[in-house]
Amino acid sequence: MQQQKIKISQAIIWVSSIFLGILSSVPQLASHQFDGKEALVNSGITAAFSVIMWYINIYMLNRTKKRRQHISYSRLMVVLAFGMVIMFGLAWIQQLILSHINFGPVMLMIEVRGILINLVCYMFLNLLQNSYTGQQIQLELEKVKSDNLGAQYELLKQQINPHFLFNSLNTLKMMAETRDEETVDFIIQLSDFYRFTLESRKLDLINVQEEMKIVDAYLFLQKARFGDGIMFTNLLGKETVSTLIPPFTLQLLVENCIKHNIVSQSKPLYIKIYTADGHIVIENPIQRKVHPEDSLGVGLDNIKMRYKHLLEKDIIINSDEKIFQIKLPLIHEYHHY
Repeated sequence: MQQQKIKISQAIIWVSSIFLGILSSVPQLASHQFDGKEALVNSGITAAFSVIMWYINIYMLNRTKKRRQHISYSRLMVVLAFGMVIMFGLAWIQQLILSHINFGPVMLMIEVRGILINLVCYMFLNLLQNSYTGQQIQLELEKVKSDNLGAQYELLKQQINPHFLFNSLNTLKMMAETRDEETVDFIIQLSDFYRFTLESRKLDLINVQEEMKIVDAYLFLQKARFGDGIMFTNLLGKETVSTLIPPFTLQLLVENCIKHNIVSQSKPLYIKIYTADGHIVIENPIQRKVHPEDSLGVGLDNIKMRYKHLLEKDIIINSDEKIFQIKLPLIHEYHHY
């Protein structure tokens, strides 16, 4: 995630610098040997130094692309070194203007004053940057929460889809009437499927192994309806099933395969899931329905959003006239924060 650039009002930079310049001449105003020219030059040099350090500090902070929430001491040392060199140069100009003053003894005081001004600028800008970063993180967290709530809502709407429940109950009725020996298994799988829905809907990520249990339960219910019209091949290895995935991602994709393609005993739909190039790939041959079902594409959009916010990566969708393929980036546990 990139660091948000700091923007400071020009008025703040110039007014604060002029104020510091005036402040630096206060001791001379109180002196019995007040010299107006000396005070004016001193104020001007201090104000110029302050303006330069404002811009150098802003430039240095904005060069950082990574988001930080702590002070960088190496960058502080660099900025202080720059400041000392610049203050030395300005003091040299001051000596040229006020040649009657012996700057040797007061040079140390001038450099200390420069360091203090520099430190104030640096600390102020770091505090501002930390505040920006905190607000940015909070906004992103709120957006992720909002997207997740939207996804959960859509999941609930889809999983408690009255058509799905109606079809499942109809299938169960037929199985009971024909005394199908898999009736009990069907009830258990239907129960498991809704239990997974309720248990997983509040989680951001689950293991792929857990996700596959949801897919298996869903496919069992669908196979009771379509029989050998669905041919599912799972080629995920041990390493892949231990990675993470937003809940119901694979189930939604399998559901989309069945929803948008012809599924029948005479023309089975082959769905394959495997790992390739750091992605989980789910693909099926395109067997378009003559009368496609209404779809807003909300499920796929939710998957895209969740991957974008959790991993900052896009899912890949490949589609030609023969194969429809979706690639999901693998999420390893150390990526999740």
